[in-house]
Amino acid sequence: MSTAAETGAELSRRIAEIGAALELAGDRIDADVVGRARADLAAVTQRVELGVDYTVVALVGGTGSGKSSLFNALTRLEFADVGVLRPTTARAAACVWGSDATALLDFLQVDPKRRIQRVSELDAGTGEEALNGLVLLDLPDHDSVEEDHALQVNRLLPLIDLLVWVVDPQKYADNALHEKYLRALAARHEAMIVVINQIDTIPERSRDPVRDDVRRLIDEDGLGDVRIRMVSARAGDGVEALHGELGEVIAGESISARTARSEIDAITERLRPHLGDGEPQPPYEEATAERIAVAAGVPSVTESIRSAVSSPRRVALSPVQQPARSRIEAIRDRWIAEATKGLPPLWLESVTATVPDGAEFDAHVWKVLSAEELPSAQDGAAARRRILGVLATVLGAALVIGALVILVLHTPVSAAALAAGGVVVLIGGILLLSAAKRQRQATAVARSEDYLTRTTSAIADVVRRDLREPTAGALADHAAVRRGIRGA
Repeated sequence: MSTAAETGAELSRRIAEIGAALELAGDRIDADVVGRARADLAAVTQRVELGVDYTVVALVGGTGSGKSSLFNALTRLEFADVGVLRPTTARAAACVWGSDATALLDFLQVDPKRRIQRVSELDAGTGEEALNGLVLLDLPDHDSVEEDHALQVNRLLPLIDLLVWVVDPQKYADNALHEKYLRALAARHEAMIVVINQIDTIPERSRDPVRDDVRRLIDEDGLGDVRIRMVSARAGDGVEALHGELGEVIAGESISARTARSEIDAITERLRPHLGDGEPQPPYEEATAERIAVAAGVPSVTESIRSAVSSPRRVALSPVQQPARSRIEAIRDRWIAEATKGLPPLWLESVTATVPDGAEFDAHVWKVLSAEELPSAQDGAAARRRILGVLATVLGAALVIGALVILVLHTPVSAAALAAGGVVVLIGGILLLSAAKRQRQATAVARSEDYLTRTTSAIADVVRRDLREPTAGALADHAAVRRGIRGA
């Protein structure tokens, strides 16, 4: 479980994150939505600055219930006013365990003269340090004839973590207490304790019936699970047990922290529809470049290069043709659609505003396409090797034929030598022709692939410059705003 200080730091961090995210988002989130979020953040900031690391417990009760005596008994100090002739609490008093809570008490409008800090070096080892962070209030009497007293109570109740309703054995059935307060605050039943004070004023045999009757009444108020404690602030009965329960309250998160956290959650929920559900992933420029290349007929040009270079004859190359603008614009629009998938309208507009329009993008694509030079359709080395191969083949064939003529003239020795030489030359010619063909094919593959690679790479550079790089900033902003608001 995090400490109160850690909780306060966490809430402050989230407020700062959301504020920074709103600043970064600018006009990419509706101005009215941003205005409300900032106003709500200001309110949460005030709540956090008041000190969510404090737990506020208030003693609430009517005139003569012994609230102030119980306050003194719990603080183990004689600080709150205990009425004798007129047992009425007119002004709230506060006792703070541990660090100063000036901002909170100022906000609660507790008179500085009505405040006391409980823990000091003299309290070491007494158990009081276990209540560090507790603010105990002795509120004005809720049934006072002074209207201002009731107003103070009503203003402070929403800021209190635990309401300790102090009643006495004679007036616990007061109708105003049950109708105006207990029933009205039934939704906060988990943060209430009903304390029957002054049990020393009634016989011990009457205590259980009084408890049972109080239980009946608060059950009727819809507070069936509210705890009931019986104490005597004057005699000390039950005070230590109640003191221990305050320590249990300290162990939980304060209502200010819970409320601040809920308000932050509400702010993020209201902002969520103005952000994408995730981060869109722009298509890779290489894939887009390949689609553009196909639209421009680059594969056909590549194939014509392969055919021309591998052919032994002279073949004209097919130059690249300017693609239809509509096809290039469609590819651009498809890229933008994928890169902004799931973004709300204002974010979509922010992203698309950064990229060139369709006509400009088409012009940039055609500029690099037309600038790529076609390779030579001839392989000089292969051509020379082919010529030698043809000559050798012709010469070899001639020698073989000559040998046959000599053989007819009955000079077998000379014919055999000549035929052998002719066969060797003929085989050499065939090998040269085969090598020339293989060389043309290899050159054809290399030149066609080089052209395809150069052209596709040039197109990818256009996609990168015109689409990916301009949109990267807006998409990164969206990701940062989304992280800041969601706290992810």
